[in-house]
Amino acid sequence: MSDKDTYRVEYDDAGDVQVIQAEALPADRPADAPETLGCHSGSEMEEAAKLAGSSEILEQYAKDYPQGPHDKPQSMCPAFGSLRVGLRMRRTATVLSGSACCVYGLTFVSHFYGARRSVGYVPFNSETLVTGKLFEDIRESVHDLADPDLYDAIVVTNLCVPTASGVPLRLLPSEINGVRIVGIDVPGFGIPTHAEAKDVLAGAMLNYARAEVEAGPVQAPASGKSDRPTVAMLGEMFPADPMMIGAMLAPMGLAAGPVVPCREWRELYAALDSSVVAAIHPFYTASVREFQAAGRPVVGSAPVGRDGTAEWLRAIGEAHGVSADQIAASQNAFLPAIEGALAGSRINGTITLSGYEGSELLVARLLIESGADVPYVGTACPKTPWNAADEAWLKARGVTVKFRASLEDDCAAMEGVKPDLAIGTTPVVQKGKELGIPSLYFTNLISARPLMGPAGAGSLQEVVNAAMGNRDRMHSMREFFEGVGHQDTAGVWEGAPNLRPEFRALNAKKLERAAKAAKAAEMI
Repeated sequence: MSDKDTYRVEYDDAGDVQVIQAEALPADRPADAPETLGCHSGSEMEEAAKLAGSSEILEQYAKDYPQGPHDKPQSMCPAFGSLRVGLRMRRTATVLSGSACCVYGLTFVSHFYGARRSVGYVPFNSETLVTGKLFEDIRESVHDLADPDLYDAIVVTNLCVPTASGVPLRLLPSEINGVRIVGIDVPGFGIPTHAEAKDVLAGAMLNYARAEVEAGPVQAPASGKSDRPTVAMLGEMFPADPMMIGAMLAPMGLAAGPVVPCREWRELYAALDSSVVAAIHPFYTASVREFQAAGRPVVGSAPVGRDGTAEWLRAIGEAHGVSADQIAASQNAFLPAIEGALAGSRINGTITLSGYEGSELLVARLLIESGADVPYVGTACPKTPWNAADEAWLKARGVTVKFRASLEDDCAAMEGVKPDLAIGTTPVVQKGKELGIPSLYFTNLISARPLMGPAGAGSLQEVVNAAMGNRDRMHSMREFFEGVGHQDTAGVWEGAPNLRPEFRALNAKKLERAAKAAKAAEMI
């Protein structure tokens, strides 16, 4: 079923269809168990994973999420992304398999970001890891947890060490007592950003749901089936954005469908039942693959600003086959309001922008249409077909766009440009404030606002203008604290800081030797 006109999602009360039968655990599974290594070990962990039989997974990740200049993430642990997706789904349990320190950190940050449920954990030691007992422990834990009265699905996630050791989550039963079992590997040495780890779980769930649809009738979403063709949306958004998108689609006879990652399992069926998919965040490669397998056309970019909204509505309408008059009706209904919002409060200043959410190019477009000069945009996410239009629009206006940007790239751009405002990740903001440059954290202060349509057009000006107005205050604070120390000499000292330059020199030599050894190994 590859054609969008023949792919049908049939709904009834049958919500639990067994799709995949479990295989037997191989007796000759490799016993490599690098328990002393972590995500910081880079190529060593990757090599161990290949030796343990995880080559196919890593090869797919390499295609879906091509690495940048670093062999490990510069953001938080990637597994946080997939963990957050699972924790935000209703009737979904989450189980982690990994080093205790990693699990502690992930659960801590997940609760910091508002998770209100427990995270399961299957501990291990050297013996259970190398003998395969860890897999048996995981299987026992999901059997104990699989209560259909409580859960629709259980997500089991391998972190770095179990992935490197080849713990085969694919051999778990596909369902237990009617509860779906979804196993994924999210190693720090295979997934560049925690944003892309969201796609790992979303894609795995869509794959499972698509198999259920093809196997027979499935349960209708709790909200019911739309009476109009829908547009599914890829990427987490501010809650008001899907509603605004729905309003803009209405003149074309379309409706806003589910947002993927979804909030409950049955929304996955509705997403697959959508006529068109909007890749609002462009890095959901695995999810796009599932939608394309269902014959659904995928449209990139998003309805941000005047130009972006006009082009996006046209592309969505054409993908669905609506008339030119309907497309024009939608554009005429909203473009004047967007133009008015953009003109209402202009931004007069230079801004450098960076982040790892995947919406950096969209925000840059909105800032430029609001009057800002944006010479540099860095995103930790990769270049894909779904952000090509945004890249072309920005480059036509003289913007340097850096995909897979490193922290060093973002900081160098900020230091070179010396903008009126730096928008970026936490370390970029920290560096900016040290330099006396007003700075805003992208994730909490920018992406946590509406961006789409008329509501998005006027949402950034106030916070951006207020931040840029703090430049004199930032300079005063910098002058006030001048001389209190910097980096390892920061703080209050009763005497002079105890500097040990010989330690720095020794460490520099170690790093130099390691770099030479790595280069020699590449030449062999």
